[in-house]
Amino acid sequence: MIQLTRLNHEDVMVNSDLIVLVEANPDTVISLSTGERVRVLETMHEVACRVVDFKRQIMTAHGLTRPVLTEPSVTEGAEIHG
Repeated sequence: MIQLTRLNHEDVMVNSDLIVLVEANPDTVISLSTGERVRVLETMHEVACRVVDFKRQIMTAHGLTRPVLTEPSVTEGAEIHG
């Protein structure tokens, strides 16, 4: 799970495996496979970085490490599909 911040500045934990789409609208809106939508203060790029960091931590904990990029190759305005 990744920690993000709702627009009202409340912290929220999001299951990154449920993320289907991240949009900038201009708010960042995360669509989950459950149908729920979460608006957050973080940019699309920040959300992508947190997902990559979380998945890297899981891989490391299970001994599945391999060379990876330091940041995801996601450009502003690009869609992120789960």
